[in-house]
Amino acid sequence: MFDLSLQSSQQEFGELIGVTQQTVSDLIARGVLKDGDAAGVWLLDYCAHVREIAAGRATNGDLDLATERARLAREQADKIAMQNAITRRELAPTYLLEEVLAAAGARAAAILDAIPGAIRRRNQNLTMDDIETIAREVAKARNIAASMTLDDLEAEASDIAAAALLE
Repeated sequence: MFDLSLQSSQQEFGELIGVTQQTVSDLIARGVLKDGDAAGVWLLDYCAHVREIAAGRATNGDLDLATERARLAREQADKIAMQNAITRRELAPTYLLEEVLAAAGARAAAILDAIPGAIRRRNQNLTMDDIETIAREVAKARNIAASMTLDDLEAEASDIAAAALLE
């Protein structure tokens, strides 16, 4: 019979709990077992450690079950939130947004291109140089809108936020 009140070797304790001596050495190195304690203390500490792993509150090697479960729960919550946003039409696929913006841009460009002619028809006093100046300014605005990227929008939002902080 094994006397739990005495110290035991790592090999003997490993045989008692069904693991190798290297595993017992690793348990000591990780602080699960304290070197020099009696076999009974090691047994209690080892059982507590195994219970924590089983409950998902402690790590076993590289796997931390509690953290992994929490990460999975967050990912599932994010997925459901995105599905709800799509259902409420608050979120749309990027390709669809690009198509809508391209169509809106084409319509706006047509309206902008018609401005110089409309002004000329309404005001006969303007010279051709005045109409060309208007046309150049409209073209600048159209070209800026056509060349906008997501980075430009993010930079503009940062500028607006910075200006708001200064107020």
